[in-house]
Amino acid sequence: MRSIWTGAIGFGLVNIPIKLFSAIEDSDLALDMLDAKDHANIKFKRVNAATGKEVAWENIVKAYSLDGNYVVLDDKDFEQAMPEKTKTIEISSFSDQKEIDSALYENPYYAEPGKGGERAYKLFHAALEKSGKVGVGSFVLRNKERLCLVKTSGKALLIQRIRFSQEIRSVADLDIPSVTPKPAELKMALSLIDQLTEKFDITAWKDTYSDKLMKLIKAKAKGKKITQPAMKVVHSKTKDLMEQLQASLNTKRKKAS
Repeated sequence: MRSIWTGAIGFGLVNIPIKLFSAIEDSDLALDMLDAKDHANIKFKRVNAATGKEVAWENIVKAYSLDGNYVVLDDKDFEQAMPEKTKTIEISSFSDQKEIDSALYENPYYAEPGKGGERAYKLFHAALEKSGKVGVGSFVLRNKERLCLVKTSGKALLIQRIRFSQEIRSVADLDIPSVTPKPAELKMALSLIDQLTEKFDITAWKDTYSDKLMKLIKAKAKGKKITQPAMKVVHSKTKDLMEQLQASLNTKRKKAS
């Protein structure tokens, strides 16, 4: 794997050199965009708005429009803005992970110890495991400040990027009616939850859509006729919530897909 960030975790006065690696990979099929007429590849160009000529990546700079005038920025400018955060994930506090809303979660990264940081890395990992806490800190990645959690994942440290509070929309914008469930309906719903409760196992869940799409692609490549399966919609025989819940409890459980 190729590291996407090199720096350190700041834990009090302890500095732990690390390299970050993406902890995820996309399971979507890589689809190309083609011209419908001749199936030629579609290419995108970076074009100068004034001359209409293509611009090479090495000649492109980033800038901010301030009062109608562009202020051009380079890599040193970004580092000078917050030098301590461009190279360090400074742990400012520790919290219980259950206190953190999952809506805040973004991309996860694995942290690998850098040269000379092996013992401090293992110590911090053991301390997090023993405490049951996660570290909360921030750092700069791709010229933007990121809030993150530092926690354990197996034998590794995991840097979990999270969103800032202002990035989460308020539920006050939603039109949610004020309806109080009937006690009997709530009891039945809780029974259904109990019936479907099991230890979470992510390996039981597979991206079946991509697999089926690949089968369709291979069949189409061989010139086979594709028959579209009819979507089976199951309608409830009643609108009564109690009857629907009771029928759900009586239905055999389906395995995760």
